[in-house]
Amino acid sequence: MTAERRGVVAIAGAALLWSTGGIGIKAVAAPPLAIACWRSAIAAVALIAFFRPRVRPTPAFLGAVVCYAATLTTFVVATKWTTAANAIFLQYSGVVWVLALAPVVLGEPLRARDAIAIAVAFGGMALFFVGKLDAPGRTGDLVALVSGVFFAGLVLLLRLERGPGAEAAVSWGNVLTMIVLLPFVWGDGVVDARSAAILLFLGTVQIAGAYVLFVHGLAHVGATEAALVGMLEPVANPVWVFLVLGERPSIFAALGGAVVLGAIAWRTLGERP
Repeated sequence: MTAERRGVVAIAGAALLWSTGGIGIKAVAAPPLAIACWRSAIAAVALIAFFRPRVRPTPAFLGAVVCYAATLTTFVVATKWTTAANAIFLQYSGVVWVLALAPVVLGEPLRARDAIAIAVAFGGMALFFVGKLDAPGRTGDLVALVSGVFFAGLVLLLRLERGPGAEAAVSWGNVLTMIVLLPFVWGDGVVDARSAAILLFLGTVQIAGAYVLFVHGLAHVGATEAALVGMLEPVANPVWVFLVLGERPSIFAALGGAVVLGAIAWRTLGERP
């Protein structure tokens, strides 16, 4: 297996771990900022222990740290303020920004295959969420769109940094999230044992484990392809819902998931133009 294919597998693994976030966040009995704060505090400990990163005061590093903290916080808020489907679908609008800005920020060529695969994948996602994109929660929808912008910035800057720089950015990004949010959540009280267990999972597995895989994959895969493979996250989300809650996906969800997976396979397994 080539280094690029291994990178794709690592990013796919990260997307599968990220996909557990929606159901986990919904299950924690705490305000959104408290969830974001404590989840990042746990992830910071795990990532710093794993990477042992140093501060790298480059513009790309500092930008990645800020985008990381903003992505995590806005996604938790959006998931609490709107439906999990709305939050994940709208956050992945950031893939379009990655496609548009990768040639400028990274010098990566804009390939027709990338644009076609992303367009087809978005079509599949639209089918996937038929009947789930609810009208209530407009503020949450707007926050999810903003989260998509920060997500795009994070992907581009982590790709720019790569290696130790990307490892340091995600580690210290969690520290920044915790520090910024702590004054707002200090008086929220202690969560119950069930919520604490879920937060432990979210911090160590859904965030720390996922970003270990993601930064490894980004060392070998371009930003646009990484963002496209990351679209496995919304596909896997209803799988966890089915396994945990027994909720069967609709025929539209099954068809949409097949379209997204087909678009990713066509892009990653096909020959480069």
